[in-house]
Amino acid sequence: MTIVKNRKETENSSSRKRGRPPAFDRETVLAAARDTFWQHGYDGSSIADLTAAMRITPQSLYAAFGSKAELYRETLEQYRRMPRPEPGNPFEANVDTVSAFERFLTNSAKIFTAPEHPKGCMISTAVLNCAEENEPIAHHVSSMRRQTLDVFTTRIERGMAEGDMRANTNARSLARFLGAIVQGMSVQARDGATTDELLALIGHATSELRKYQLQQPADR
Repeated sequence: MTIVKNRKETENSSSRKRGRPPAFDRETVLAAARDTFWQHGYDGSSIADLTAAMRITPQSLYAAFGSKAELYRETLEQYRRMPRPEPGNPFEANVDTVSAFERFLTNSAKIFTAPEHPKGCMISTAVLNCAEENEPIAHHVSSMRRQTLDVFTTRIERGMAEGDMRANTNARSLARFLGAIVQGMSVQARDGATTDELLALIGHATSELRKYQLQQPADR
């Protein structure tokens, strides 16, 4: 009886050890995984690459995040939470539509070319082509891009309702144009475009956007 009891105690102790939370800061290891995915893409980032960057074992990765796919989803959400050069949400600010998009695009240009992390956008050009088994991830990232397109459309429609954008503006089409600008900026940043070069590109985009503007914004 004593032997059986000791064996059960040992098994219970092992179970408790397996159930302990990982001994690392989750945001820190997520940031390391984020930059690996950002640089190499989902398919291009192996478990070995990720665990080397995160400085954890594969067992710890699976215990903490469940799978590579779930880890990737968490890194995408962390990417969204990253601080912007100009804080705040420009689409919620009390500014005209053109100014809101100009601020958003300027933030994007500075993030895409910042030296402290990989270049480009982690979402706008991510997982465009993938292995068949990774299609759920591709659909997830595509849904995030559609959410951004919805945000763009809503902000343009707000401008139409508030009277700073023409009432006959095709909000969805214009939102797609701006989405294409963001995706193009991401690719060009990956190819070496500088912040100033992207800011010049934004000047052309905002000039096009002003064609739909009813009134010029006050000095800001």
